[in-house]
Amino acid sequence: MRELKIEELDLSSLIRKSETVMWGGACAEPLTLTEALVSQRKSLNNVNVFLASAFSNTLSPEHAEDLTFISTGGVGTTGVLTKIGACDVIPCHVSQVASYIEMGKIPCDVVFIQLSPPNDRGEYSLGATSDVLTTAIKKARLVIAEINSQTPRTVCVEPVTAADIDYCIYSDRPMVQLQSAPVTDIDRKISGFCQDFIPERATLQVGIGGVPEAIMADLSSRRGLGIHSGMIGDSVVDLVNCGAVTNEHKEVDVGITVTGALIGTKKLFDFADNNPNLRMEPASVTHDIRALSRFSNFVSMNSALEVDITGQVNAEGIGAKYFGGVGGQVDYVRAAGLSPGGCSLIALQSSTKDGAVSKIVSQLSGPVTTPRSDVGVIVTEFGAADLRGLPLSRRVKAMISIAPPDHRERLEREAYDLLKIRA
Repeated sequence: MRELKIEELDLSSLIRKSETVMWGGACAEPLTLTEALVSQRKSLNNVNVFLASAFSNTLSPEHAEDLTFISTGGVGTTGVLTKIGACDVIPCHVSQVASYIEMGKIPCDVVFIQLSPPNDRGEYSLGATSDVLTTAIKKARLVIAEINSQTPRTVCVEPVTAADIDYCIYSDRPMVQLQSAPVTDIDRKISGFCQDFIPERATLQVGIGGVPEAIMADLSSRRGLGIHSGMIGDSVVDLVNCGAVTNEHKEVDVGITVTGALIGTKKLFDFADNNPNLRMEPASVTHDIRALSRFSNFVSMNSALEVDITGQVNAEGIGAKYFGGVGGQVDYVRAAGLSPGGCSLIALQSSTKDGAVSKIVSQLSGPVTTPRSDVGVIVTEFGAADLRGLPLSRRVKAMISIAPPDHRERLEREAYDLLKIRA
């Protein structure tokens, strides 16, 4: 490992023509390195960038003149690039990404990683994410690390050592933070309908946004809950502190909160720092259907852009605009369906904010992310449609019953025109 000062970091001498650079997403973005890439982009030669979710302002559309962007979705500021067609999207499940990197289907020549300072054994922690970075580090030709003194030292299954790193720089700066989404009255109504499907001692997977925040807040009186999730936010800290989350009833990893990414604020990072009861795992563990289905009462909580009247879920884009992603939704929906007592929840507001456009539709205006054969329960502020085991005629009635009232008559007509089903 060769130590450099940031002013000595000449990326044009390190990154070869047409190579692909990858870095940790969300709160794990190594800001000093990514800012250096942007500032030096004119000197690079046809370099590609593979992006995960992003919440910093490092990248902007004009950078696409010099860099080619690829991603698995349009979450956060990555969505700014995908909306204007500056970022090409690979539609795949999170559980597939590591294997695609290993096979070379997703190129990974250079990896930027953000690490905590080393422990007394000389091991560095990946801090806020582990998802596919361990695979990327092994595959890459070149690994450049930003050792940030403000990165939490999380428990990682595969810590990084100096032997894994080619070059490093040192920094002392706040990490990317994502504030909790504001919770609306509609979010609280949706959460209320979700509560009946979350039993005591359930093991949870949760996403980010107002609805998940509302659901988690409503779980504070529960006891014996567990967490096994691709990501966690600040709300998990609150549930641990109030005694709702103990992980004591999990069949696997008893007593341990397992996640692949910390997406929140300093509150979450401080909670995770040197916490023996929290473990960062790669996506091969956090999103593995076979492992997840061993949990009893595994409950997955995800969202959607729209759901059709038979239960097909679109979480990716509307028309030509791509601003969501496949993510881990299908992995978790299927795992919850296999879990004894488990349940998958797809929770969304029934319409746009002005009520003009229903998100319960007769036909999707984008791709099918989760097929209707996998879907469990769809929830809006008007109720919960439990689609498990229902034939199409009853599915349509259940879905229309949770649509915005002003749109139901039209949906009933369209259901008959399209499916010859009278709702």
